[in-house]
Amino acid sequence: MAAERRPCLCDVPKKTPQTPLSAIFSSAAHWLRWLCAPVWLLALATEAKSFKDNPILGSRRLNRAGLHISRVRLAQCMADRRRKRLAHLLNDQDRQDFDRNGFILKSDFLPPATFALVERELTQCNGQVRAMEQGDAITRRMSLDAGTLKRMPATRQLLQGKQWLGLLSYVGSFRCHPMNYLQTIQARAGQGRADPQLQLHSDTFHPTVKAWLFLSDVGVEDGPFTYVPGSHRVNRRRLAWLRRQSIDARRLDRLSARGSLRVSRAALRRMGYPEPQAFAVKKNTLVVADTSGFHARGESRHASTRIEIWGYGRRNPFLPWTGWDIQGLPGVKGRTVPLYWRARDIGEALGLRRNPWRRVPSDKAGHESQ
Repeated sequence: MAAERRPCLCDVPKKTPQTPLSAIFSSAAHWLRWLCAPVWLLALATEAKSFKDNPILGSRRLNRAGLHISRVRLAQCMADRRRKRLAHLLNDQDRQDFDRNGFILKSDFLPPATFALVERELTQCNGQVRAMEQGDAITRRMSLDAGTLKRMPATRQLLQGKQWLGLLSYVGSFRCHPMNYLQTIQARAGQGRADPQLQLHSDTFHPTVKAWLFLSDVGVEDGPFTYVPGSHRVNRRRLAWLRRQSIDARRLDRLSARGSLRVSRAALRRMGYPEPQAFAVKKNTLVVADTSGFHARGESRHASTRIEIWGYGRRNPFLPWTGWDIQGLPGVKGRTVPLYWRARDIGEALGLRRNPWRRVPSDKAGHESQ
């Protein structure tokens, strides 16, 4: 019986090495991405904050050399200069409160009769509503744009009045045309992970403004707005912390890597800041804060709902002037929110990024007064 012939490697047909199609696309995408380099470079002179999306902002080498903290210092300096030119918009007490704490707190902001009119208008209004889920919390917002405010004279007078605009302009360091919403926050509304807004954080590296006119009483256990007094001012220890965060940006959590840095209580103490202050307040209380300071949504110990008029303003922090806001241009003024939502919808349709703000039927808006 003939001996069985063992297979030989030379008998195996040779195959021409092939590169998987996915690897080709990945390599092409890597090199094409660098076509964005001029855009990344120009972004250094804007409010761009994401370490993750911009390799220059997230460069370990550049941030070790001081790129990030240089942007922080320059933004603070420019904001201080602009605020000096806007100081006449506030009375001395409000200005001193803000300069010390980073926020302005005003109880009984509106006369009772005016507040009642605003409440009634908001209860009866049916505007465009969007909702976003973050963890076990649901945030609903109705746009208080020019079209909506045509039917709401008392609310329109409030949001276009000198006091509202003056407070937000000084805190934000620009004559701003804020994006205004009727906002409802439902805490512990689902079984999801913890709400990321519960962790103390800074919205961005430069001064910016948010305002809350509370339409419902907010108790200590109802998820109150929380702020670290004085944390809008960047001291030497804060700069050292910011430098470390920027150098290790690749290791940060998702939101921190996108420029909204999370901070621990221990780190706060090392930076020399006091304990956070929770705003357990009555309705008709206004809080205007620079949210480059550390803040959070307080933890709610039960399912709760917070209702408020919410204003927001942010611009390029390196501009030397206080005016010339694009949101004040004809055709844009008073329409910023619907235009913003529409732009996010188009971006999602083009496959760029999912819009987290989903449309909500008016009968499910959930803005009823408490």
